[in-house]
This record gives sequence, C-alpha cells and structure tokens, in this order.
Amino acid sequence: MALTKMEKEYFMREAIKEAQKAAAKMEVPIGAVIVLNGEIIGRGHNRREETHDATTHAEMMAIREANQYLENWRIEEADLFVTLEPCPMCSGAMILSRIKKVYYGAPDPKGGTAGTLMNLLADKRFNHQVEVEKGVLEEECAALLTNFFRTLRKRNKEAKKIRQALLKEKGEREA
Repeated sequence: MALTKMEKEYFMREAIKEAQKAAAKMEVPIGAVIVLNGEIIGRGHNRREETHDATTHAEMMAIREANQYLENWRIEEADLFVTLEPCPMCSGAMILSRIKKVYYGAPDPKGGTAGTLMNLLADKRFNHQVEVEKGVLEEECAALLTNFFRTLRKRNKEAKKIRQALLKEKGEREA
C-alpha cells in the first residue's frame, strides 16, 4: 500500500528527530527510521564519533534495531526513511536486509549511492533491489547539515584563534 505525502513527511520528521539527537552529540546530523505496516520498528542516528566505529551510520543503527525487533536479518516489506542519501555501505546493508523502499531527504553529491553518484539499490546484478524516492522534506534535511557544518567551521575557527593566542603568549613568556 502506497504511503500518502502526509505519512512520508511524518516518518521523515521522525528521522529528522534522530538527526537532531546526533547533532546534539556533535555527530553529523543524519537520522533514519524503519517503518513496517505503519509502525516504526527501528531508529538510528549517526554515532561514529561516540563509538569510534565507522559502521555506526544512522541507517545501520536503524537496521540493527529493526533486526532485533523482528528477530530476523530480513526486513522485507519495510521502508527506510533517512535524512541524507545513503552511502555505499548503507545501500549494501539495505540490499542485504531486503528493505523494500528507501525515502531520503537531501542528496549526497560526494557519496550518494541511491541515484546521485550511482544507484546500487537498483542494480539488477544484485539478488534484491530497493525502490528509491528522493527529496522528502529535502530542504529541512539539507538545512540540518548546512547549519551543523557552518557551526562546526565557526567553532574550529574560534578554537584555532585561541590556540594561536596561547602559543603566542607562551612564546612571549619564554623570550
């Protein structure tokens, strides 16, 4: 059964809530939810900095939670909502877990594999394909990332000024 625009936006807003959890931890703000029969069965947000684990992307966390909920590695007939176009790893996990459809917000021109750089999800050489719908609440999803990186650059610039001032002060005291 096809989702309405209102349902798609509701679930993407839930993914955005997950992305905001990541941002609060100074993680790249990407969030994901997995929906089966109108119910969210998996949630996730980026946790790479927290876990020191490159595989803890939002989609991977949501897939793991859905696997545990279903007590099965297959998540057939489920949809995944994610704020940023999936990377190769996450697209691979969606194929392997048999996700039915992925809805994403913002495209990823540097690493997106759901249609931007390539579309792994529709590649007929794999034994499963995942349907893709892009652009759900795209502006809101893109703004999360833009604002996060703007703030991060500003913090890094201020931290650099402080380090330089401390080094200058230290040099003047030693001279």
